Amino acid sequence: MIIYPTIELKDGKCATLYRGREEEASYWHVDPIATVQSFVEAGARWIHVTDLDAVFGTGDNAELVQEIILKAGASVQLGGGIRTREHIESWIDRGAGRVVVGTLAVQDSATVKEMAMRYPDQISVAIDVYQGKLMTDGWRNAGALEPEAFVTAYEDVPLSGIIVTDIDADIGDQDGQLGVISGVASATRHPVVARGTVHTTDDISRLKYVSNIAGTLVGKALFAKDVDLAEALEIAQPVPEPKAEFI
Repeated sequence: MIIYPTIELKDGKCATLYRGREEEASYWHVDPIATVQSFVEAGARWIHVTDLDAVFGTGDNAELVQEIILKAGASVQLGGGIRTREHIESWIDRGAGRVVVGTLAVQDSATVKEMAMRYPDQISVAIDVYQGKLMTDGWRNAGALEPEAFVTAYEDVPLSGIIVTDIDADIGDQDGQLGVISGVASATRHPVVARGTVHTTDDISRLKYVSNIAGTLVGKALFAKDVDLAEALEIAQPVPEPKAEFI
């Protein structure tokens, strides 16, 4: 299972949101570049970056994101406000290892499928689930689609994966949250990455044994020091199968 240390950028700073609410942002007084580099030093192979200003249409952190891509020393998976063909092409050309689309995947699946065919294994689809339905535009608009039905439309597309967030259980209902995410995982052949589920290292241990969960994004728990990244990476490693001894 891949651990994706996650930083969310707002106003050029590392931030986290309470249940995705822009007006309830908490800022972390750390240097974004140094933070990313510390994640890589701990052993991370991928870094996930979300541009919150781009999500909410209040600007962007493009220059900072570009600097992270150049200086991280690991592959960068980028999400946040990527809602056009040009955005996808631009960030892949600028060195992003993967780009994550959410609203675009719901509103213009033809473009996402075309881009995924052009850039196989470099496009991830993010789905945010609230009361069993998909949300778009940074968790602000509810759709009529059920997540399991939605992901089946991408079955023949060479996506790098599907990132799933259960907004209902963002804070505490671990069992309910895992139920939603595992339901999506069982409906697709694509690897599923869980978001918002890890608050302690025990949560990583639980996720590791959910079928078709290939990774998890870990953000606030790292900044709050509730999770040690090196320990998390160790827990996420596959357990070798016991081998029979022959005499």
